[in-house]
Amino acid sequence: MANHKSAEKRNRQNAIKRARNTHIRTGMRNLVKHVREAVIAGDKEAAQTAFEKAVPYIAKTSTKGVIHKATASRKISRLTKLVNTLN
Repeated sequence: MANHKSAEKRNRQNAIKRARNTHIRTGMRNLVKHVREAVIAGDKEAAQTAFEKAVPYIAKTSTKGVIHKATASRKISRLTKLVNTLN
């Protein structure tokens, strides 16, 4: 339990940031899941549409510091390879 005023404020800030990061990360994972589901179903158009929505969101997640830059790059690369298997 925080005893100092600055520590109490830091706890409040951490709670807000944790909630934001969780929300952003969950949204990213859902978009990735939509791409994978479309690829498994063999729906080329749906996969491409979902991919086009997912890539900027992953990049933005990295920019906000929720995930590391290399992690975002790796996810985008693997999704690109996956979507290209339908071609």
